[in-house]
Amino acid sequence: QVQRHLFIPEAYIDEAYNDYPLSIGYGQTISQPFIVAIMTEALKLSGKEKVLEIGTGSGYQAAILAELAEQVYSIERLPAIAKRSRKILDELKYSNIVITIGDGTLGWKEHSPYDGIIVTAASPYPPKILLEQLKIGGRLIIPIGDEFTQDLTLYIRESESDYKKESYGSCRFVKLIGEQGWRE
Repeated sequence: QVQRHLFIPEAYIDEAYNDYPLSIGYGQTISQPFIVAIMTEALKLSGKEKVLEIGTGSGYQAAILAELAEQVYSIERLPAIAKRSRKILDELKYSNIVITIGDGTLGWKEHSPYDGIIVTAASPYPPKILLEQLKIGGRLIIPIGDEFTQDLTLYIRESESDYKKESYGSCRFVKLIGEQGWRE
């Protein structure tokens, strides 16, 4: 239902449906479809959830989440990218996505707790603030590792202080920049 070619720069239109990431400018990428599918599936959405996305990017992942969850909150640190993705999402009539500009590593406490949090950039560790903004039973999917290789990791909040951790395998993402991630 979500057409990937609508979210990428014109220069890459012929590559829109290939299974690899593409540049969207400003040193950022749209994730490959396979990784988007894995991350989305890991959240186990049923349609009633409130989801937080860290790294709006092109808006593609947000649109997919909006098809599967009741409400999507998305944080983008780069204003030009946030503006472009908001324009695309508005044109496609996604009214259940709210975007803000800010440091995604700090989450969006105002709307927490979340049923799911998806982080579309790599972090050296799971930001504690994001873990705290999950509901009990909530799921956080995030690439964890160094700047070159990461492990796609799922954290499931089992209690106020306990989290179950599952690995979804190796991946490579751009760095998560922010107070609880990499420094710029």
